[in-house]
Amino acid sequence: MARYTGPVCRLCRAEGRKLLLKGARCKSDKCAVNKKRPAPGKDPKGRQGKRSDYGIQLREKQKLRRIYGMQERQFSLFFMRAQRMAGITGENLFVLLEQRLDNVVYRLRFASSRSQARQFVLHGHVRVNGRRINIPSYLVKPEDEIEVQEGSKNLVVIKEALKEFGKAGVMPWLHLDPDTMKGKFLAVPRRSDITDLADIKEQMIVEYYSK
Repeated sequence: MARYTGPVCRLCRAEGRKLLLKGARCKSDKCAVNKKRPAPGKDPKGRQGKRSDYGIQLREKQKLRRIYGMQERQFSLFFMRAQRMAGITGENLFVLLEQRLDNVVYRLRFASSRSQARQFVLHGHVRVNGRRINIPSYLVKPEDEIEVQEGSKNLVVIKEALKEFGKAGVMPWLHLDPDTMKGKFLAVPRRSDITDLADIKEQMIVEYYSK
């Protein structure tokens, strides 16, 4: 499946929640979800038929896939990997998604969105344990150190994104020194730790792929 290149605010409206695809705009009054417009493809008068179980499961899968900015094939490969791991498949999937380098860069406040974080990684602005890594899907391990490349520390977009650290900090499984632009992945998070995605029903996703 090709990468979506249309207006990303349309995706948020379709899912009925903020997917945080446009960074600061998503937290402003300009966010499309805040407006009283119907979601794409929906009856403006709100007349909708009952959604099937498959439809509910599909929407839940699409929601999580779009939050992490992944293509369908890549997302399904992550799911299959989660299935092979010991433990609960849905929780394993969240763990793997949180370990992605582009997600960790976003969580460390080096970028204002996951798509921006992905671009930073692809363009070589990020180092892991002193080594430049340009693979967004690279899985970060506990105790790995993630930092902004020395020559990239003066980039205005990174400095602007880091302002969010002063407002909200970082997730408890991460540590960040904003002055040196260096962070650490302390431990693999538990599903219950990922509080900003508590509304996602991972069991629905498991059921979707089990058909």
